[in-house]
Amino acid sequence: QVQLVESGGGLVQAGGSLRLSCVASGLPFSRYAMGWFRQAPGKEREFVAAISWHGGDEYLPDSVKGRFTISRDNGKNTVYLQMNDLKFEDTAVYYCAADKGGIATGWENRYDYWGQGTQVTVSS
Repeated sequence: QVQLVESGGGLVQAGGSLRLSCVASGLPFSRYAMGWFRQAPGKEREFVAAISWHGGDEYLPDSVKGRFTISRDNGKNTVYLQMNDLKFEDTAVYYCAADKGGIATGWENRYDYWGQGTQVTVSS
């Protein structure tokens, strides 16, 4: 059974930082691309970051580029999302996802497995 478990969310002031983690089990983690998405209340889920199976390729949209970084530790079956200079509009539930295609992509439909999400709240 595949499981993706996110952690590290919480309440932070604008300008602060958080580091999200996602631990995967039940799949060959090192073969999967990993992504982070987020969904704010009343809005559609949006892409935040992706990393290829080997960690050599990263893809982030302009909305978070320069503030967020994605990384992975295949030895620990874990993907991370470091979020700096957080803004009120970053408030959302953050989800990690796994894509057996292995290539970093922002296409939500490419992802095969999803976690339950972790709440990030940024106070202004």
